[in-house]
Amino acid sequence: MVLTPFRKSRGASTRSKLKVSFEFFPPKTEEMEKNLWESIDRLAPLGPSFVSVTYGAGGSTRERTHNTVAKIVKETRLKPAAHLTCVAATRDEIDGVIRDYWSAGVRHIVALRGDPQTGAGTRYEPHPGGYAYTPDLIAGIKAIGDFDISVSAYPEKHPDSASVDDDIDVLKRKVDAGATRAITQFFFENDFYFRYLDKVQAAGINIPILPGIIPVMNFRQAASFAARCGTHVPQWLADRFEGLDDDPATRKLISAAVAAEQVTDLIDRGVTDLHFYTMNKADLVYAICHLVGIKGEQPAKAVAA
Repeated sequence: MVLTPFRKSRGASTRSKLKVSFEFFPPKTEEMEKNLWESIDRLAPLGPSFVSVTYGAGGSTRERTHNTVAKIVKETRLKPAAHLTCVAATRDEIDGVIRDYWSAGVRHIVALRGDPQTGAGTRYEPHPGGYAYTPDLIAGIKAIGDFDISVSAYPEKHPDSASVDDDIDVLKRKVDAGATRAITQFFFENDFYFRYLDKVQAAGINIPILPGIIPVMNFRQAASFAARCGTHVPQWLADRFEGLDDDPATRKLISAAVAAEQVTDLIDRGVTDLHFYTMNKADLVYAICHLVGIKGEQPAKAVAA
């Protein structure tokens, strides 16, 4: 697939081709477990192309991710994509995780370098016995099984990169290693995304680049997270949430409206694949999808006697 079809159609013809995917994170507590599966049940009728499950360094996080994706395979019709990073593990340990995913029926991995264990803003240091960077990890995954592999992309550049062009060079190495699609870091200004697509296409990269959308549940938290990720927070977005710190009900309505505006603009400019960072909160994401015409299976109505 090439990038140009993402931008050539508008209106109803584009909407009829829309595809969505969702990111979840594995639960840490019994209450979070309940919330996760309620979220999955809520969004499953929208027929996502896949659902991804995040992953962090450390044995307990790896185990929670594995258990979650294995349960999705076993108990739903959804296609899970398991996140996997290079951080804090040897090649043998990571290879074991990959084989466990294959044995569990997982055929899609989101391959990532991962954040430094020392925290955001600190220097990343590869594990001396591990996969150093994402292209190395992708090659290791492909050596074990014929996985579908998604990777990250950064319309406003990764915080560790000198420029967007440097990031695109990294993306090309990921594609050369076997990546089949990229999912962007979230952004709020769609022009960043489309300028990035132009640069990616000019570099000869022809995999789909899915825009990552995050509904703003809490503006202060979102702004703080965006600063760590290198995502620009426009003043108009701050203005939308001004004065609503103690008004969660109105914030939720504004969140849906803002995200729906962003997604509508992406669709009108030809985007057909959308990836939502759900934060395990299904109702808001479901409402946004409904607002832009992504409607799933409806339960059958009871017939009156």
